[in-house]
Amino acid sequence: MDMLLILIQGLMVIGLIAVGVHYKGMAIGLFGAVGVLAFVLLFKIAPGSVPVSAMLIIMSVVTAAGAMQLAGGIDYLVSLAQKLIRRFPRQITFVAPLTTYGFCMGAGTGNIYYSLMPVIYEVSYANKVRPERPLALAATAGQLAITSSPVSAATAAMVGLLAPLGFKITDILSITVPASILAIIVGAFVMNRRGKELEDDPEYQARLASGELQPPSSEAQAKPVTAEGKRSALIFLAGVAFIVCAGIFEELRPLVNAKGKLMEVDLSQLIQITMFTVAALITALCRIKAGDIVKSPLFDSGMVAVVALFGVAWMANTFIAANEAVIVGGLGELAKQAPIMIAVALFAVAAITTSQSSATFSIIPIGIALGLSPATLAAMWPAVVGVFLLPTNGSQIATVELDRTGSTRIGAAVINHSFLLPTLIFTAVSVGVGLLLASLK
Repeated sequence: MDMLLILIQGLMVIGLIAVGVHYKGMAIGLFGAVGVLAFVLLFKIAPGSVPVSAMLIIMSVVTAAGAMQLAGGIDYLVSLAQKLIRRFPRQITFVAPLTTYGFCMGAGTGNIYYSLMPVIYEVSYANKVRPERPLALAATAGQLAITSSPVSAATAAMVGLLAPLGFKITDILSITVPASILAIIVGAFVMNRRGKELEDDPEYQARLASGELQPPSSEAQAKPVTAEGKRSALIFLAGVAFIVCAGIFEELRPLVNAKGKLMEVDLSQLIQITMFTVAALITALCRIKAGDIVKSPLFDSGMVAVVALFGVAWMANTFIAANEAVIVGGLGELAKQAPIMIAVALFAVAAITTSQSSATFSIIPIGIALGLSPATLAAMWPAVVGVFLLPTNGSQIATVELDRTGSTRIGAAVINHSFLLPTLIFTAVSVGVGLLLASLK
């Protein structure tokens, strides 16, 4: 009877996540809250824990990022990325995803890719490189960068979960960053041979013959960069650098008097303080109106992530806490024999929820309860790039629409899309390399 009840509850959780995904955006969080209410009213289960620390980190980071975007800092970062991509046109399949990864990692969001799409497309097309190769890689690399960024929402979630185990943000990044970079390089080698050469592609030839497609008449230009834009980006990146350094060098963390004892400021709190300070400095030094920060796209998307994380993590924590003995007992032996199943679960949940943060909060606590080491969990964490398993992400759809050659596509079976191979390669290589690095710790 207990197993039947748990099965019903599990199906309810999955069903509400699916409904939330259908309605998109913060709906996944709203329907997660519906799930918590159902647990309370129908099953008489106390609400689980709320990821308050992660939510506050996300709020502080997107406030700083929104201020930077408002001041023109994102335009400055994009201009730097565009120069780098144009400098090595023949190596676009390697340069585009690595550049996208680097800038998305620094900014803590994959949204920078949207601004790079036209440049990647036009440079590859002008050099007769099949656009699908660099575009699919770059789009996916932007999502992989989330697990390498010290200021992304997913990293905030991961830090909050592993910090109590003594595993710091720098410990996480020391695994995810090298593993991700190697995964991108391997992916570029493989994708460089994917599909027919552009001039031999029948879809491309058909579009040329019909007059539907013309060679690009001019290169995409970055938006003009202002002094305030450059200043805001440097302030933001200085804040990111301080956070990383504070994670590496504990002596940089301030000592405060807490109940008569000198203690280091918690790193998650230091991130919040630093990023709000960054937002204040940008407001004061870059001539923006603080009230306009809430109107920036980065702040808007970030707050959607907060609501989504709030609801779905709350529901998942409620379900796991209520049935921890059965879940841990049932999965314990399986995970001991095949710990890689945690990576599979991260990949699957990320694909279902289309959220790295939600997958992190749903699965990593199970891995912790099963006794897996923090290094092993960090190694398997990049599997959340599974958000690209299904072609439902906005950047995937935008890429397909942008590529006028027709080389980047979503197949008739839906799952056979241009982003599937990079997603699988990035997952396999980053997790494999990560586990190797974790074994050395």
